[in-house]
Amino acid sequence: MGEQDPSDRLRGDHPKETKENGTGSFSQFSSSVRTMVRIRQKYQAIKKRRLEIAAASSSQCFISPRSTSPKVFTFENIQDPIYSNPSSPRKRKKKRKGRVLYPSSSLRAVPTKERSRAKKCLYLLCIIVFLQVYNAIENLDDHVLKYDLDGLEKTLKREVFGQQEVAESLLGHLHDYLSTYVHNKPLVLSLHGPTGVGKSHVGRLLAQHFRSVVGDDLVMQYFVLHHCPTDDDIPRCTKSLDSHVSEMVTQAEEEEKIPVFIFDEVEHMPRELLDTLQDLIHPKNNNEYLNAIYILISNLGHEDITKFVLHNSSVAVSGHLSLIQELNPWLRSYLERYHMVFLEADLLPFMLLEKSNVMDCFIDEMSREGFYPDRSHVERLAEELSYYIVGEREFSHTGCRQVVAKVNLL
Repeated sequence: MGEQDPSDRLRGDHPKETKENGTGSFSQFSSSVRTMVRIRQKYQAIKKRRLEIAAASSSQCFISPRSTSPKVFTFENIQDPIYSNPSSPRKRKKKRKGRVLYPSSSLRAVPTKERSRAKKCLYLLCIIVFLQVYNAIENLDDHVLKYDLDGLEKTLKREVFGQQEVAESLLGHLHDYLSTYVHNKPLVLSLHGPTGVGKSHVGRLLAQHFRSVVGDDLVMQYFVLHHCPTDDDIPRCTKSLDSHVSEMVTQAEEEEKIPVFIFDEVEHMPRELLDTLQDLIHPKNNNEYLNAIYILISNLGHEDITKFVLHNSSVAVSGHLSLIQELNPWLRSYLERYHMVFLEADLLPFMLLEKSNVMDCFIDEMSREGFYPDRSHVERLAEELSYYIVGEREFSHTGCRQVVAKVNLL
């Protein structure tokens, strides 16, 4: 009884509570309305601002400085400084090469380049050319070995005195020519010098050597005063020389060898023989005449050669080779004026022999005759000869020509 029913308590209190909260509900409604208005205003402001930004970005790259709306950062307005400044040079970006990925994620490999077949053919061609060149070189060596030039070199060093440079030049010409069988012109060597310096002796050594390697039939040693002694024999001599040379070159062509023709005492040759010799040396149609060696021996220009050597004896101290090089141009012009047969000849001028060379000739000749070459005896024999005296040097007038006669008187 003292307690009131809760439902009655609630029903009795509700009208009072509603009455008291009437003013509070109105204030809550008004605040909600104001909130909605503020939200709407913000939404309108944001919408307007976005429209202005979109319009500004379409007209210009950056927002106009006169715009009163705040700046909003977007990625649409950012530009590359390289392209924004047209005056700056453009740099091309390097493209990164993408890797080739195969279906299997565990296997990654770079595709190999396709090999060209032309490279293999080129390598094969190089090998073939190398083998052919090597075979040709071997054949050249074999062709030179047939003529035994090493033996000829030893013979010249042993029996020719005071003409080492001439002997080396002679061997060089022979080696170059005999290295092959096919030639476009014959080899013509012209030996010149005063009396007794060894020209005819070299000719005899060459004839003896080549007879031993190519045979007697392919070597001709022609002495003008012996084979054609008089002027009445000139027509016969020209025909005989022409036919003999033709037979020899024909035989040499069949045997694939090179014949050797040695003409001594060329200064005594008549004009008709020189013309015939020129026609043989410079053939027009016959190719077999191109494979031949002609050696011309004479003392043409010996007086001027002697004067030249005596005048340049100081140069000869340093070596005969420089003296020979200075002498050749003058000697060639003189010989070409003498006859055109010397036009394409290789000149080998022999120098004067000194007293020491004459003593070597005495020692060699005395050894051949069975005499003991006593040094004092050799000097005494050498003193009996006449010499050109230039300073401290002595050059023999007659070379070794009188050595054989002196030794025979012993």
